[in-house]
Amino acid sequence: MKQQHTKMEMEKRIDFLRWLDIDMVLKILTCLYEPADLIRASAVSKYWRNFVISYGLCKQLCVRKYPQLATIAHVAELASDDGPSDNILNTEHKAYGSLYRALTSFPPSFCITYPVSASSTDNYPEESIINTLDPRDRVLERASYWSSKGQVDPDVPETLIYNLSSNLCVITEINISPFQAMFQLGFPIYSARFVRFRMGHPKSFKDIDRDFLDSQESADDKFVWTYTSQTFPMLQENRLQKFKLPEPALCIGGFLQIELLGRVQKQRTDAKYYICVAHVQAIGSPLSPAFSVDFLEPSNTVSLNYNAEEFERTLQNASDGSNISLSTSLLPVEPPRDLGWGNLQEFIEIIQMQAHQNVIDFAWINDEFEGDE
Repeated sequence: MKQQHTKMEMEKRIDFLRWLDIDMVLKILTCLYEPADLIRASAVSKYWRNFVISYGLCKQLCVRKYPQLATIAHVAELASDDGPSDNILNTEHKAYGSLYRALTSFPPSFCITYPVSASSTDNYPEESIINTLDPRDRVLERASYWSSKGQVDPDVPETLIYNLSSNLCVITEINISPFQAMFQLGFPIYSARFVRFRMGHPKSFKDIDRDFLDSQESADDKFVWTYTSQTFPMLQENRLQKFKLPEPALCIGGFLQIELLGRVQKQRTDAKYYICVAHVQAIGSPLSPAFSVDFLEPSNTVSLNYNAEEFERTLQNASDGSNISLSTSLLPVEPPRDLGWGNLQEFIEIIQMQAHQNVIDFAWINDEFEGDE
């Protein structure tokens, strides 16, 4: 009798989604804000699963959180040895569900690999943008920094472009250390007034297949910037300044532009304004090799590549703690914020001690002090 009653109850149950208009179903399911909730919903019944997959709700969820993903036109799953890949809609469902999880789960790391171009460089290669990747704080030898050319107008901006470690990665913060010229009178700090960040991809990879640094060219017009941050104020302080983005930004294409807006410091020898940067960091989560993007020319159509095996492997490494990306040994040593008279005596004593040991050659700073008392 009890079994018969249970069977009657099951027969009375209905799938309420089948009784609703499609627009109403979409409105209900798009209220879900986590991919795990969509996965649970798709497990309720075959009808629910087909609905979630057919209308690309995982992709919609990702695009809602990371609008840059709207540029992706195709998804390709790298086939495993188990057999052929699923149909297109099912592949997109798995890829975007996994991508959303990767964007919030993959461990952070330093994401800059090499510099691409600087809008100007005062003395190349001694003051090249390459120096901004060196985290060491050099005091007792030739300092490592990038310097712009001098300008009479303090409003002339500068740009620095870097290639990131993955052509698909999420960036959470960018850190910049302005350069303090310890070899100039008054120890001036050549910071910018404001800073802004852009991320994107080349208009054509053929256009960037040359050395912009050696040719002293700016590559600003060679890129499509799909993300632009707010403008952040920069302090005229000799330390690593951290600029945390309001929301994690997805970089599709793997290139970062730093805009340095406004100049605050003149050089005494020529009365021109300069911007100098000692160190740059971009912190985020590279998504390769689990995910990557291809740009199909000449249409520049963007294709997302998904490797399920690499995705699971990276998640496992992250949960095991075996993928430790941010090592404190790689972080720069921040110099003191204010070299007041209390620290100046200690600085002079260090200089004198090293000079006595014939370590320092002061010849390179003579032109900086020429004409000064």
